[in-house]
Amino acid sequence: MLHHIELHVRDRERSIAFWTPFMRLLGYAEERWSQGVTYVAGEQDPYVTLVLASAEHVAAGYHRRRAGLNHLAFRARTRAHVDEVRPWVAGAARRRPHRRATGSRPRSAR
Repeated sequence: MLHHIELHVRDRERSIAFWTPFMRLLGYAEERWSQGVTYVAGEQDPYVTLVLASAEHVAAGYHRRRAGLNHLAFRARTRAHVDEVRPWVAGAARRRPHRRATGSRPRSAR
């Protein structure tokens, strides 16, 4: 059974600003602490924590196919809940479209 997810981020405040509205839509409350934020839904539910990655670990940059977490999928309570969350997700995609890391595809494929 999943207990928690800890995500190390480059910019803690920017990440919190992105994740907090989404997690609220899913029924999570945020609990800020000195090293980051933890999103909790209930005592028995898995929680999600965001903490600042140390400088030596962000130097390599991000690439979605690099070893590690590729994506997270959340379960909605109902179909109506999906419809409620969808506008926020669509807006987030427009505000910050997926960006490829430099060199993520061979030049010939660009």
